[in-house]
Amino acid sequence: MAEKLSSTEIQQRMKELSGWQWADNAIRKQYVFESFMPAIQFVNRVAELAEAADHHPDITINYRKVMMALSTHSAGGLTQKDFSLAEGIEGVVAEPR
Repeated sequence: MAEKLSSTEIQQRMKELSGWQWADNAIRKQYVFESFMPAIQFVNRVAELAEAADHHPDITINYRKVMMALSTHSAGGLTQKDFSLAEGIEGVVAEPR
């Protein structure tokens, strides 16, 4: 099982993630796309990344808005897995479409 990070560790890691918010034992970010299909394509790319990492975000899709929420439920909070996946998600956003 992944080790839960301390508040100090989380604060340090949050400085490395642009636009992510930390609350309620999770980190979250909303992404907005030009329309529904690019949003779904983004979710599909994140799903592949998450499956490969065996760490799955909570995903909410609302037309062209996608909310990602990460937490390691088995650890009861945030772990390195969450920050690694968040960095991967940011890489997906930066990929050319």
